[in-house]
Amino acid sequence: MEAYTSFAEVYDTFMDNVPYQEWADYLEERLKEYGIEDGLVMELGCGTGSMTQILSEKGYDMIGIDNSEDMLELAQEKKEKTGRDILYLLQDMREFELYGTVRAVVSVCDCVNYVTEEEDLAEVFRLVNNYLDPDGVFLFDFNTKYKYQEILGDQVIAEDREACSFIWDNYYDEEEEINEYELTLFVQCEEQKSLYRKYQELHYQRAYTLEQMKELLAAGGLIFEAAYDAYTLEEPTSKSERITVAARECGKKDKIKR
Repeated sequence: MEAYTSFAEVYDTFMDNVPYQEWADYLEERLKEYGIEDGLVMELGCGTGSMTQILSEKGYDMIGIDNSEDMLELAQEKKEKTGRDILYLLQDMREFELYGTVRAVVSVCDCVNYVTEEEDLAEVFRLVNNYLDPDGVFLFDFNTKYKYQEILGDQVIAEDREACSFIWDNYYDEEEEINEYELTLFVQCEEQKSLYRKYQELHYQRAYTLEQMKELLAAGGLIFEAAYDAYTLEEPTSKSERITVAARECGKKDKIKR
């Protein structure tokens, strides 16, 4: 079962608890700390474009990359409604390509956890480093092992909305460090409101520690700058459920000097 196909249709409905505006304000503050007040910024795993839209409104020239055609169709619809100048690309983050470099890369909503092999995530980081301007910045968040073990693992989450509902069954394999989500959706038919279509998807995420992230960033050529308890300026703790990381591009200045 392919992820983010049928779920794309109702993704924004069930993600309405995500404080995109607050997170975007935080990302803007961090970017400005590194001197990035405008210019090209890319979002990895942009989904339906909620964060991409807000950062575009803040004055950044946005590029959004996602590997779900269904999600990007919704992002494109938002773009057409708002008239924002955003470039969306249907690409896998493990092998994305750009025409040039960007000033910053951002990734939110634990997208990097969907990369379940360490060598693949190191390759993602290598590509990020490759497409960043000299001293460019990479800001991303990830779910922690604590969250999978203590919060999500072996839990069933269910929500019922007016036109749709879902059952999200979690299973965390501590040995493999993989969290499996089995998602069952019931979506109201537009033609006949008394009928609901049932969809099922499987999602897999890998649990990473901060130390692993630092090692993989280094393997990808990036310089680790800082880590925070998600979208704060506080240091991460053993009970942090989400961590925000800042990293820097490395290597281009040396090549330019040569």
